[in-house]
Amino acid sequence: MAEPLLELRVKRISYEAESINSYELVSPTGSDLAAFTAGSHIDLHLSGGMIRSYSLVNDQRERHRYLIAVNKDAKGRGGSRLVHDTLRVGDIIAVSPPRNNFALHEDAELTVLVAGGIGITPLLSMIRRLETLGRAWKLFYAARTQAAAAFIDELSALRPNVHANLHLDFDDQRSGGVFDLAGIVNNTPAHAHLYCCGPVPMLAAFEAATADRPTGHVHVEYFQAREAPATDGGFEVRLARSGRTIAIRPGKTILDALLEAGIAANYACTEGVCGTCETRVIDGIPDHRDQFLSKDEQAANTSIMICCSGSKSRSLVLDL
Repeated sequence: MAEPLLELRVKRISYEAESINSYELVSPTGSDLAAFTAGSHIDLHLSGGMIRSYSLVNDQRERHRYLIAVNKDAKGRGGSRLVHDTLRVGDIIAVSPPRNNFALHEDAELTVLVAGGIGITPLLSMIRRLETLGRAWKLFYAARTQAAAAFIDELSALRPNVHANLHLDFDDQRSGGVFDLAGIVNNTPAHAHLYCCGPVPMLAAFEAATADRPTGHVHVEYFQAREAPATDGGFEVRLARSGRTIAIRPGKTILDALLEAGIAANYACTEGVCGTCETRVIDGIPDHRDQFLSKDEQAANTSIMICCSGSKSRSLVLDL
């Protein structure tokens, strides 16, 4: 069962960079909020049934607020525009409790973080934690321009000698070169943990550059889908708990079909990124289209993201 939603008040909205605002959310009663760890996200439940996930930016020791940052993406699916255009200070918004699909390995000897644009958000929370623990870290932060890069001043003010840890890269200052992601990975010691969050092309390049590294030392978080959802249909889903069988027609995802049949299912991003809709597979072979499960987890075929994945078998039996 999904955890109950929190009703939080928008206490403050701040400009962070071109097209990026931060939003401070607090309890209307002043009570402490549920604890979180660096790399966590929350889901905003917006008007029209829209649900969007945003990483927490603030220090995990804080219990009085959640701080997120939202980039108004003209090419997005509408969630960021809705937040920017309609959310106001004083508003009450429904929010999921924090979840962490991008956890920080706090005992790493060295942590190397790669951010692209708004991908800085979960990494900033990680940096705050690493600073608290006194752990070594480096950040490589790429953006279109310096004006489009959020939290530069905040990063620079962490401590007097922090600039040795910061490597900033802006498209308009690179004189025709490219962001050398492969070089960053190649110059990183084998024992280090690497994290990357940013646009899909950056994440794909990062995964290619780190292909020879131990999987447990490489960590990525997607904000959007890498491939189209499975909508070919032509199979059925049997629900083990209810005994119902649902036909998945062409043009529909499993989630679409379940919701149309009146079956309650947990979901948020609808892109296979956040993990909210993960469902146990009892029988059958999924056609995995998500960015949440690891390759080993997908190969095991023990769970599926029903918002985007389909079936390679004529039937899937799910724990629903």
